[in-house]
Amino acid sequence: MAAPPTDRLPHLDAVGPRGPYRTLAPEPVTDVSGTEVARLSIVPPVYVTRAMAALRRAEPLSAAGIDAQLSAAAEAFASGTVGGLEVRAYEHLVSRTSGTPLRVVRAATRDTARFVASARASADRGRPRGAASGLRDDALRASHAVWARRGNVFAVNASGNHPGVHRLWLEALALGYRVAVRPSRREPFTPHRLVGALRRAGVGEDQVVLLPTDHRAADALVHGADRAVVYGGDDVVARYAHDPKVLPQGPGRTKILVTADTDWRAHLDTIVGSVADEGGTACVNATAILVEGDPAPLAEAVAERLAALPALPPQDERAVLPVSPLERARALSSRLTEVAAGSRVWLGGDGIVADLGDGSAVLRPAVHQVDRADSVQLRTELPFPCVWVAPWSRSDGVGPLRDSLVLSALTRDESLLDRLLAEPTIANLYVGDHPTYWMAPGVPHDSYLSDFLMRSKAVIGAG
Repeated sequence: MAAPPTDRLPHLDAVGPRGPYRTLAPEPVTDVSGTEVARLSIVPPVYVTRAMAALRRAEPLSAAGIDAQLSAAAEAFASGTVGGLEVRAYEHLVSRTSGTPLRVVRAATRDTARFVASARASADRGRPRGAASGLRDDALRASHAVWARRGNVFAVNASGNHPGVHRLWLEALALGYRVAVRPSRREPFTPHRLVGALRRAGVGEDQVVLLPTDHRAADALVHGADRAVVYGGDDVVARYAHDPKVLPQGPGRTKILVTADTDWRAHLDTIVGSVADEGGTACVNATAILVEGDPAPLAEAVAERLAALPALPPQDERAVLPVSPLERARALSSRLTEVAAGSRVWLGGDGIVADLGDGSAVLRPAVHQVDRADSVQLRTELPFPCVWVAPWSRSDGVGPLRDSLVLSALTRDESLLDRLLAEPTIANLYVGDHPTYWMAPGVPHDSYLSDFLMRSKAVIGAG
């Protein structure tokens, strides 16, 4: 099918403190085949600086009626026409540009709307029990403490691997921060739709802005905020590791542990889903499975299940695997071959590229077995269902399980669970038959976002 003329393509304007802003020469947004599907306005650093200054001058969003505004925004996001795109057109574009299977995008639309509607209540879940919500909270008389913001302006330097990355920053808005979002050029449609839905619901122009920028202007955005969240790889984590104003969101390195007291066969659906659901692209997808005993039977069973997944274009209703431009797919395949040297290949030994013939390729799953719980491959995270299976023993201890966004523990050993819960670098512990990708409003992701945004102040003589 021929691409539409560029003058008929959707235009994704920047959304600033004075409304939409369209640059004279918007940049093309291309799908996985390289076809231009939209135009995106990229704003210069001076525009970012002025927008951040406007956010700083603004008053916080009024607490009165915020739940109604968020509910209206959630409804518009899930089913309305926003920015000229009805929801099915929006989902199709997200699928084609990010390569995320359409069914995953549709589920993300519903889930994101649920997170938007509950953002204020979710944010409040992180409030300490002994802190009042404000000076007019009756609880202040007994608590003598108030939950207060650490700043006023919050910046988001977003990624484009999954629409769900935009769920959490709504909590900052609900807490009174003014929010600036820098979208990924790979998938700008979700934040554009979300900001548009908020504006449509009555959230003021000086409360939330969308600032598509280049990397130079992105630094101005991050450093111009009081608090910021930045998504990226290990390089991003290292860059901001010592900046207390920045919360880096890097690789999840999510894991599954199966101990000898548990029959993994009873949990195979959950194990396979943890690896491959969401297209295997999310930070909460499992990339390592550690097995007490011989890991080969489990690796073989997971490989057999994953090998049966179809290779289809992302917009196909039956698609379950991610798609990328062909050259990127080949580069990822070469990277996998390099990293996997010395491992036992159960799936993906002939490469993971399934050429769709239009300049794009499906990223097929890969399963490799390594011989040690501390093998370096266990730290490798790739943007498709790729899992490393390793043996684990009690003598290995907690060490190989560290640095996990989610650890799913299939065990009945309560003393081991106590040690896993006490390990600071395991962000979330799922015990039993629960997929690693499970999330819900009000449940911490990488701790509560409010732990980063808020603090408790002693207040005497008020309330």
